[in-house]
Amino acid sequence: MSFARLRRLRRTPALRALVRETQLSVDDLIYPLFVVEGENIKEEVPSMPGVYHFSLDRLDEEVGEAVHLGLKAVILFGVPRHKDEVGSEAYAEDGIVQRATRRIKEQYPDLVVIADTCLCQYTSHGHCGVVENGEVLNDPSLELLVKTAVSQAAAGADVIAPSNMMDGFVHAIRKGLDEAGYTHVPILSYAVKYASAFYGPFRDAAHSAPQFGDRKTYQMDPANAREALREARADVEQGADLLMVKPALAYLDIIRLLKEHFDLPVAAYNVSGEYSMVKAAAANGWIDERAVVMELLTGIKRAGADLILTYFAKDVARWLKGGE
Repeated sequence: MSFARLRRLRRTPALRALVRETQLSVDDLIYPLFVVEGENIKEEVPSMPGVYHFSLDRLDEEVGEAVHLGLKAVILFGVPRHKDEVGSEAYAEDGIVQRATRRIKEQYPDLVVIADTCLCQYTSHGHCGVVENGEVLNDPSLELLVKTAVSQAAAGADVIAPSNMMDGFVHAIRKGLDEAGYTHVPILSYAVKYASAFYGPFRDAAHSAPQFGDRKTYQMDPANAREALREARADVEQGADLLMVKPALAYLDIIRLLKEHFDLPVAAYNVSGEYSMVKAAAANGWIDERAVVMELLTGIKRAGADLILTYFAKDVARWLKGGE
């Protein structure tokens, strides 16, 4: 009896490696960092074991380790000391992200610094824009987001990553960057950002939980897929250079949709809730953390992601080098 013997190519580790279809590389990874005001601060986020708040003077050691491990890019999230109704610290020349960007670029000029461009962690109400009578206003919010993006580019950010999900944000930011002379700075658009339950630990880390209501009027309904194509297409037409899907694990089909429909690089955000679930299960001895993380990130890559934002970036870089 003749039949296909697919096990022939699985017989040894060398054979399996030879025919492996999806390769996860350190070059695929972007490492998120939380920067806070103050001095000598390295404080673990309670809901995200192994993830820390860093003051500027302690940021150097973390970035240095990331560079040593071969990571090529970080994305910065700032946690300001003062908040107000319009998130003015987001676009201040001496804002926490602006200062962190300058510091990193001075010491590691070849490291790609991506600036998250949003207002939620800077506003007293915790929403991603200007609020009036309980409503998040779209167009007035765009004006502040443009100011934020330009200030981040002026500080030396290599990439602007707007995560606010206001309509027209890519067009507004592209126009603002170009007019300010930053035509060379690309936009990594959070093109498809769902109103997800997986963001809880991040909101703990960034102190960005909304103080009233939720973000469902501007972030996407998790039930929708065709809408993701409309969102991404709008951003492509407005000048986005890269597209992001957030979160990753519950939206692998969306990553694949974007990969098939657009010719821009696709990024996926392996978000805080995804990270913390793995950490909790590993801490209880229920899973092999290394094996699970590598399987999950390989799955994200296989779905079509060219880039993966993940809090596991340093661990994965170490594992890929053969370390523990």
